Amino acid sequence: MDGPEICQLDIMFSNAGIVNRSDQTVLDLEFSAFDRLFAVNVRGMAACVKHAARAMVDRGVKGCIVCTASVAGSHGMGRRTDYCMSKHAVVGLVRSASKQLGEHGIRVNCVSPHGIATPMMCKALEMEADEVEKVYEARTRLKGVLRARHVADAVLFLASDQSAFVTGHDLSVDGGSQLDIQDPTSHTR
Repeated sequence: MDGPEICQLDIMFSNAGIVNRSDQTVLDLEFSAFDRLFAVNVRGMAACVKHAARAMVDRGVKGCIVCTASVAGSHGMGRRTDYCMSKHAVVGLVRSASKQLGEHGIRVNCVSPHGIATPMMCKALEMEADEVEKVYEARTRLKGVLRARHVADAVLFLASDQSAFVTGHDLSVDGGSQLDIQDPTSHTR
């Protein structure tokens, strides 16, 4: 081959996201923290989608984009208003991008997990991993603990040919927790 090898982007998974430690309500939003969270959760996600889509469109790739949203993006929360708003924005981005990119054969979807006892979640809730797992397990219909592998399996499905005709979808990976539409952070109030 003469010159550099050209690679193409077929699948992009954007999993960027942070949570603020404070339990802000709309009455006491701290806009410096709000801006930082939106810079990562919304602007960062939009940048990933934009640049992946551009690479796919420019090369004629019928690709797939998957983003991580949250069950918080489908209902309101009693606290963490900024986080909830940011995840609603991700779902809106996915739905808009799926409409705009469909004509290019690019599918855009998101996964919305319930709580996973990640270090970030444990720090935000000021709890140990086993405590976080107990809180979230009590809210699921499947009576189990959500693991990162469950979310990874959902992403793999959305990125695979098994979902070749799925776009604009928000796939909840929550063990049925949304059936009660509870605020996942209400355990401390």
